[in-house]
Amino acid sequence: KNKTGGWRYSPESTDADSTVTGCQLVSLFAARNAGIPVPDEAFERGLKYMASCRDKKGAYGYTGPAGPRVTLTAIGSLTQSLARLKTDPSFKDSLAYLKKHLNYRDSTYPFYFEYYMSQALFHADQEVWKEWNYKNMRYLGASQAPNGSWLSDHSAAYSTSAALLSLALNYRFLPIYEQ
Repeated sequence: KNKTGGWRYSPESTDADSTVTGCQLVSLFAARNAGIPVPDEAFERGLKYMASCRDKKGAYGYTGPAGPRVTLTAIGSLTQSLARLKTDPSFKDSLAYLKKHLNYRDSTYPFYFEYYMSQALFHADQEVWKEWNYKNMRYLGASQAPNGSWLSDHSAAYSTSAALLSLALNYRFLPIYEQ
């Protein structure tokens, strides 16, 4: 129903953003991988919306190409990988942007970033992922609370879940973690 082709936080929304659209696309790819039929149009429209959020350098903004951010670029890059668009020049630009920011850490949504950056790099370039993953494991090891959780302004349950999902790629238990 959304004319943008993307998603927002409620079904009645008439606008969209790259975070919710990216999350929905990842969910739809996982559903398709599990054998659940998903209309091609849902992917086409969602990917078109994501492309509208990408600037000429491959970086993604929140509701358009302005104000690009590393976290949003990780989300956009992941959706392109899952859509098997790795030969698209814009994908290469997004990966180059992410490579320039391997030491970046998101201070507002750190574990959301860890999850998407892990996924994006894992699907894009194994050597870059290995370099970033080593840093991620060190970062998460240093920031883990004594009880084993990770803390943030967004609840320990959420932070711990996202942190563990960023590390789960090391084990490849879920089909979405396969290449």
